[in-house]
Amino acid sequence: MEKSNVYDRARRVVRDLAPLLHTIRECDKSLADQLKRAAQSVVLNIAEARGNDAGNARARFSTACGSAKEVRAALNVATDWGYIETHTTTHLDERLDEVCAITWCLGRRL
Repeated sequence: MEKSNVYDRARRVVRDLAPLLHTIRECDKSLADQLKRAAQSVVLNIAEARGNDAGNARARFSTACGSAKEVRAALNVATDWGYIETHTTTHLDERLDEVCAITWCLGRRL
């Protein structure tokens, strides 16, 4: 249940990130591309963890958490450069916290 829950949460982050990604891309294509890859990595690594043995699943959950932190950092940079407003990322920041916490816990249970 939690694995599915974190996967759905990560997908929600991607959906909510899409409009911001377009805005960031207008100002900084490179940052937008890295942000997109990091967000995709969160979802894809969670999905991959579901089908791996315990050791590989632990690594995939850890990578997903690291990628979620990279998404947050990219959003911070985008706000620091003035591409987007800080208030537009607050809900994403909270969701990324949840994804990191759940993936960390899932990785430790294995």
